[in-house]
Amino acid sequence: MEMNIQNIKIELIQWLTTLDDKNLIQKILDLRKSQTKDWWNEISDAEKSSIEKGISDAENGKLNSHSEAHKVYEKWL
Repeated sequence: MEMNIQNIKIELIQWLTTLDDKNLIQKILDLRKSQTKDWWNEISDAEKSSIEKGISDAENGKLNSHSEAHKVYEKWL
């Protein structure tokens, strides 16, 4: 008999709450970390460049107020 994914998750959660083995818990955390994708590695070079430019502009004080941005884009809002 095949269990559905929700039942398997609940069973795993219940099992995890009873664990006292620090080494096993660390292995589970390491597995979780290895399965987590970093969004930065998933975006394009153009997106990375745009983000880096925005950060640089902000660090150099090249910012516009909300009201200034609203004036520029009000026809689309």
